[in-house]
Parts: sequence; C-alpha cells; structure tokens
Amino acid sequence: QIQLAESGGGLVQPGGSLTLSCAASGSPSVMAWFRQVSGKEREFVATRRWDGGYTVYADSVKGRFTLSRGNTRNTVILQMNNLKPEDTAIYYCAAGMVATRTPDDYNRWGQGTQVTVSS
Repeated sequence: QIQLAESGGGLVQPGGSLTLSCAASGSPSVMAWFRQVSGKEREFVATRRWDGGYTVYADSVKGRFTLSRGNTRNTVILQMNNLKPEDTAIYYCAAGMVATRTPDDYNRWGQGTQVTVSS
C-alpha cells in the first residue's frame, strides 16, 4: 500500500516561489497535486504519469507551476513560481493509476501541506 508524504509548504509573498515535494513509499503510475480551501471542493492542480509521457496543468497554474520527478527515488516536485494570493490553500499529493483531473480517480493521498501567499 503506497503512502505519500508532502513537504515544503509555508508563507511566501506574492510573486515569490515555493517548492513542494511528495515522496511515495512505492512506485505509483501517476502522481498529482490538488489543493483545497476551507469550505470549497478540492481543486486539480497538476498530474503526471510517472514515465513523464503525460503532464497536465490546471489553467490557473499553467506557465507558473512545474511538476517533475525529484532526484530522490519515487519523489515528485511541484515548483511554484509567481505565486498569487489565490494560490493560498492546503496542497495535497495524490497517487493513482490514471492521470485525470478528478480527485475520486486517486486512491492514495498525503496529509496535506499549507501554502499561504500574503504580503
């Protein structure tokens, strides 16, 4: 059973950058990031097939966020640049079999890490 652990959240000023990391205990086919603000539904951010053949971003983060494999085994990195206040949320790493934008298609989730963009 794959377990996920996120790290790297924090407080950053608008226009700044943060790097989130997600380490998996096994070898998932797909890894993704979602985010959630209290009282709202979980929102798709990015998803990536482990072999790197398919990576998709939400329109709201395209051109600012990059999802890639980390240097450590079974780790993905979400590089977030030019952050905006509306990016403030709890960010969750997820693992699944198919790269979709739907949270229900992912069967493993991390505990979440808070990202706050504020001056």
